[in-house]
Amino acid sequence: MHSFLILCLMLFTVQSSAQTNRVAIVIDDMGYRYTDKHAFTLPGAITYAFLPHTTYGKKLAIQANNAHHDVLIHIPMESENSKKLGPGALTSNMGAQAFKQSLTESFAEIPFAIGINNHMGSYLTQLYQPMAWTMEFLKQNDLFFLDSKTSPHSKAEQAAIDFGVPVKTRHIFLDNELTDEYISKQFKQLINFAQKHQTAIAIAHPHPETVATLIKLIPTLKLHGIELVPLSLLYQTPHISNVIAISE
Repeated sequence: MHSFLILCLMLFTVQSSAQTNRVAIVIDDMGYRYTDKHAFTLPGAITYAFLPHTTYGKKLAIQANNAHHDVLIHIPMESENSKKLGPGALTSNMGAQAFKQSLTESFAEIPFAIGINNHMGSYLTQLYQPMAWTMEFLKQNDLFFLDSKTSPHSKAEQAAIDFGVPVKTRHIFLDNELTDEYISKQFKQLINFAQKHQTAIAIAHPHPETVATLIKLIPTLKLHGIELVPLSLLYQTPHISNVIAISE
């Protein structure tokens, strides 16, 4: 009887430990196309990041919020390759007041967003001062920052720490290539990372190929002892800054 109780306790401990592994999946670039709504068919606690001032961004963000999903604003930021930025963008030729005004307008459109992450931004995130202005705004409004980590030299994390803004970084990009094989391979990396570090953050996009593959893969997380959680839940855990892939 005593041995049986010990065995049960060991099994419970292993199971509890496995359940502490948690993953957040953020779907970026929401809002340009009405078909982005198909990303809402993904199962579980998906987090959605909406580009500001886009045709369908506000409408879809309201739908996501009403369904109790975490909502972020996906702020366009200047990239090294000078890709065209949409409305609500932050660039290196803007000053502190322009940053504050732009971010204020973005949150006026989606006031229930709980934080931001950067769209592109491989150049701007390398500049401390613009990141400091961004973090000052987030601190004043009790918001958090997710660094999409489009540059390995990003200073966003340091600026967030300096201003006392909760910060996390993306660990895996799931769909840099829109094939089932590639997305499945990246998803396996996500599982491995979560099992090693207890938490992991992935970013993907509302492409039909991505949605179709993730609908199949997300339910397999439980088989690996991993829980899919809202991004905000991970801000209650220690920061892990390891990065697997770099991409716009």
